[in-house]
Amino acid sequence: MRNILITILPFILLAAISCSGDDDPDRSGIATIDNTRSLGQTYYVYGFLFSEGKKVSTLDRPEPDITIDSDGTNLLFMTNNLKESFYLAGSYNDASAAKTAFDGMTSPVVPPAAWAGLASPLAENQIWIFRSGRDTYAKIRTISLIAEVRDEKDYAECTFEWVYQPDGTLTFPGK
Repeated sequence: MRNILITILPFILLAAISCSGDDDPDRSGIATIDNTRSLGQTYYVYGFLFSEGKKVSTLDRPEPDITIDSDGTNLLFMTNNLKESFYLAGSYNDASAAKTAFDGMTSPVVPPAAWAGLASPLAENQIWIFRSGRDTYAKIRTISLIAEVRDEKDYAECTFEWVYQPDGTLTFPGK
């Protein structure tokens, strides 16, 4: 009996450990990204990867879906997927109106010619639709922006709410 227990115990522990965590990435949330450059063997910044629901470096694989930068005048979201990937779905006068529209936007209609290579200029209380290189989608609500000069460089920061749709449709869950 003791030998059977010793043989089975590692499998029971392995099953308990593997089942205890939630391995599914978040499909929505609030995130903040900026254009602070870090130096390793090369310069990199952190952007956001919707499929994993987290910030990742431009050196990571997969690399971020979006990064933020400043052209000295405007803030902008960029992507490195060789597609026209951004659509401005709406701009709102205040956070409450933007939040209500964002939560209610379940099936946005994006005209095929409306996609742009950059999301620019960014402003608070906008809703953007993002199309990844894998033809999955995210909706993004800009909450707050910081545009200033830090260490003699244009600094850009954005806090945003996001919902990711991994199935390749433009149908998002409503709230």
